[in-house]
Amino acid sequence: MTMQAAASGFGKTAAPNVRTLKLAESLFIPIAALVVSALVFSLFLLVIGKSPIDFFNLVWTGGFGSSFSFQNTLQRSAPLILTGLAFAVPARIGMTIIGGEGALVLGGFASAAVAIPLVTNGVPAFITLPLMAIAGMVVGGIWIGIAGWLRHYRGVNETISSLLLSYIAIAIMNFFVEGALRDPASANKPSTMPIGDAYRVGSMPGTDVHWGFAAGIALAILLYFLMSRTTFGFAARMTGGNPRAALAQGLPVGFLVVSCCVIAGACAGLAGFFEVAAIHGQANASLVAGYGFTGILVAFLARHNPLAVVPVAILFGAIAAAGGLVQRRMGMPDATVLVLQGIIFVVLLTSETMYGRIKFFQPGTGAERT
Repeated sequence: MTMQAAASGFGKTAAPNVRTLKLAESLFIPIAALVVSALVFSLFLLVIGKSPIDFFNLVWTGGFGSSFSFQNTLQRSAPLILTGLAFAVPARIGMTIIGGEGALVLGGFASAAVAIPLVTNGVPAFITLPLMAIAGMVVGGIWIGIAGWLRHYRGVNETISSLLLSYIAIAIMNFFVEGALRDPASANKPSTMPIGDAYRVGSMPGTDVHWGFAAGIALAILLYFLMSRTTFGFAARMTGGNPRAALAQGLPVGFLVVSCCVIAGACAGLAGFFEVAAIHGQANASLVAGYGFTGILVAFLARHNPLAVVPVAILFGAIAAAGGLVQRRMGMPDATVLVLQGIIFVVLLTSETMYGRIKFFQPGTGAERT
């Protein structure tokens, strides 16, 4: 009886230890990847004759050094949260969707296009803005949903199809913005008609940060519970782990695949809505800002965890916010931060091979040493 009790007690403590080790591994490897990326980028700076200490001090100052810079960081992180979620959700079902940029652009354009007749006819803002948001989410969801449908029902690689769909989305926006929906007053930069200040999304009380940041946090929490605490999320994870086993268990794999892609596209489309309604006030080439591609990096570093997407997006928002300061103080091009992001992405992809290979984080290694 004593041995049985001891065995049962070991079984109860072993599972939490395994979970603790896995959690520690999932935190250690991304943080180590960031440190290695910083070291590699520091070598790059030294080669071109710049001080790494000055650079990272300026990044801190430009991202978090004052109330203004911190709010600028939060503002820039809002679309990164939404596009990070657009990559993270399909990743939970085993899909690599890199077309968030296209869904953002087309969602933003749809929001602006819907706003034109509503604003022209004087429809109140409390009706117009929700309709714009719905249009952006629906169009973005359908756009990425196409990639999911092609993957499941036609066997088309979703990475390639979603990337190509992004270029098509940008071309569609340019076609209309430079043609039928172009505002005659936009001589130098083709744009749709401005929605006007009365139809702009305001800032959160006491801040200069628009409501897109709050919407991103709320959506991250909602999607975390959807993917981690519901039967839908469990079925999606099971499908991502082994699609054949999921089919054998009678799970609606096609529905799950397309649904996750639609959710992803809706997140990116919502980001496009906020870019139009809170930042630009109209649809134009400024929507193609690369948020969709940076969101891929955010999701990778967050390990596809919707809650972890938020702090990682804030980190990259700070890097982007500091770009102008680095350019002025160090005489470096604004693309310097893109070099840093590229290094982080390469190192992060390389670090993926380390999962399960660090003995310290593997269950049972401690017992073997003793």
